[in-house]
Amino acid sequence: MQNESKIIAKESKSSFYYAFTLLEKPKREAMNTVYAFCRKTDDIVDLGNEPDEIKHEQLHKWRIELEKALRSGNSEIQLLNRLVTYIKQFNIPLDPFFELIAGVEMDLQRKRFPTFNDLSHYCYLVASTVGLMCIEIFGYKHSSAKDYAVNLGLALQLTNILRDVGKDYENGRIYLPQEDMIAFNYSEAELKNKVYNEHFVNLMSYQAKRAKLYFKNANNSLNYEDKHSMFAARAMQHIYFRLLKRLEAEKYNVFNKKIKVGRFEKVAISLGVWAKYRLVYG
Repeated sequence: MQNESKIIAKESKSSFYYAFTLLEKPKREAMNTVYAFCRKTDDIVDLGNEPDEIKHEQLHKWRIELEKALRSGNSEIQLLNRLVTYIKQFNIPLDPFFELIAGVEMDLQRKRFPTFNDLSHYCYLVASTVGLMCIEIFGYKHSSAKDYAVNLGLALQLTNILRDVGKDYENGRIYLPQEDMIAFNYSEAELKNKVYNEHFVNLMSYQAKRAKLYFKNANNSLNYEDKHSMFAARAMQHIYFRLLKRLEAEKYNVFNKKIKVGRFEKVAISLGVWAKYRLVYG
């Protein structure tokens, strides 16, 4: 089962994998399992061509199986049983797991976000919750680490939204707030036709400023004493901030270019952050 979790994390090619691969073994195995849970939850909605009604049913069963694992450790899904062992070992609060499921379910319930307040709530559910799970595994001394997790989750998710605007539309979803699209005079019809113009650049730049603010808030939230234990989260932060800067440098031309941080860059950033904190803290 543990190998399955590692395979899911590795095959995802996610920045998460490179960020937490340098953790000590018990924490690394716990992170692999938490990530596998998050990935599987997301895949229920994002993979397959089943009608939304079927995906609703699958997500409902997933929630029931998680509850069963928490009650008795006897779910028919072994990943969830193993997840519960780590929830207990690291005393991870339960709310983030169910909030994540609720956030993923939102992708079946709504395809547009009228305001940024609507979007930020969604980002909290699908991203900040993951951070709140992870910090319990990393360990921390100050409760401000929770603020760090929330702000970093929002920053990462907003960066993802900027990168995936075109792909998300192809999947029937627009995460750019409708109020902002109106304010910057960029229409859904233009997004459908992948119109890249000054209005689009200004709209994207406005969202990027929000992401930068959440990155800044995350930095300001993290107590100095917790920086060492949070090196994996800090690696994620550096990887995604580089992605955000690259999007900015390319003037958000996401329709015509695949803007990303490459695998070797992710490895180098993760190693650099790990080495820095190892050198400073021993």
